[in-house]
Amino acid sequence: MNREVHVRFGGEYAETCPRVRRRVLSLRKAFANFLMKQAGITVVMVNPYHTKKAKELDDNSQTKSDKKDALTIARLVKDGRYFETYLPHDIYAELRGLTTTRISMNKRNKAVENTITAVLDEYFPELTKVFKHPFKGKAAMQILKVCPIPKFVLELGVEGVLSEIRKAVKKTVGRKKAQQLIDAAKETIGVDYGEYAARFKIQQLMEELELMNHQLEEVEKEMSSALDKTEIGKYLLSIDGVGVVSLAMCLGELGDPLRFDDARQMGRMAGYNLIEDSSGTNQSGTRISKRGRKNLRCVLYQMAITMVATNKEMKKLYNYLKTREKNPLKKMQALVVISKKILTMIFTLSKKKEYYKPERVFGEFRRSQLKAA
Repeated sequence: MNREVHVRFGGEYAETCPRVRRRVLSLRKAFANFLMKQAGITVVMVNPYHTKKAKELDDNSQTKSDKKDALTIARLVKDGRYFETYLPHDIYAELRGLTTTRISMNKRNKAVENTITAVLDEYFPELTKVFKHPFKGKAAMQILKVCPIPKFVLELGVEGVLSEIRKAVKKTVGRKKAQQLIDAAKETIGVDYGEYAARFKIQQLMEELELMNHQLEEVEKEMSSALDKTEIGKYLLSIDGVGVVSLAMCLGELGDPLRFDDARQMGRMAGYNLIEDSSGTNQSGTRISKRGRKNLRCVLYQMAITMVATNKEMKKLYNYLKTREKNPLKKMQALVVISKKILTMIFTLSKKKEYYKPERVFGEFRRSQLKAA
């Protein structure tokens, strides 16, 4: 294998450089698709961590080379220590693509917001006292586009600020808010030089932020449309507290739920399988392995928080897990249980093609526990 191919499909540089790593992953996916579709070859994957741990078994040496790695991977495959590759197709491929797009856009969105916040902290740190969430309210967004620096706020005055705010909102923000902004601008501790450049920078970033917010709305519309094309979307959306975007992202990460034999397989895919580190009399607690799809855990966590607040059954289970007499769970531990329960509901409703029924969420044993509590 020449060096050019080596850099494309692996190597130390590919693991440390994000740009190269993304390209490597794309090329691997294209190569795997070619082998399966064009050449009829079964493609499997070996966990890189297994390769790292197994490379010393034969020669008891930390030596690493392409030749040695290839032999180690071949032995692992021969012993059956691999997992089959799943590349989603049809509508689930669309959902996965839209999911990764939304995740990357949210990261860029947050990076722009952090940059604007850094400039405000330097020139106008008091702005967040007037507008608690400057990137969510229309009035705050309008101020950031027009006069984000104290010098320009004072030049406008109360009437000017009020006029700018009313271009974005009609009733919710009035003269009192405008006066608070003027008072904050007068008492600011921010620097008073380079103000024109700072305003220009914020205005450019605000244009970028508005564009990304519009693009996010378009992506979410596409996700909703793709979810409607699945056979199971309507059944899963009947679950109280499950939203269109969160469900679309969950299915984008999972793929087709019908390919699983058990909900525990879905939990393992998310890295929710429990592990412990005990020896002799030293007994450790259990924790989740986190060896699974990170983005799937993230979206399940968000779904769990929402359902604990809006779904009566999940709220009851969450409170029981935290307050039971024997082995009460901490907040995060209880949310993991809720997340696994969400996966179970997704698996069951997808298999049976049934709508959500609150009376069938829990089995007899769990119902007796909740009733006793």
